[in-house]
Amino acid sequence: MDYRPVLIEEGNAAEEATVIFCNVLELDAAGSPVNANEAEIRAAQYIRSYCDSSYEVNPRFEDWEVERPWRKGRRLGPMP
Repeated sequence: MDYRPVLIEEGNAAEEATVIFCNVLELDAAGSPVNANEAEIRAAQYIRSYCDSSYEVNPRFEDWEVERPWRKGRRLGPMP
């Protein structure tokens, strides 16, 4: 499946995949990633579920995985 056009044309999908990747990613004390593969898999699961409505993410996303970061005064929204 070529998912690139979807990510380019529908910025919210790319943004949500990035949010999931960053929320799942863990860094050690030196700032090096310790679970980059897991974060990549979870982001890829989101992209696949976005592009293929028959695909079920297992395990389902937890709230903390899909929660978008807050900025002072407002929540980050969709990409322009």
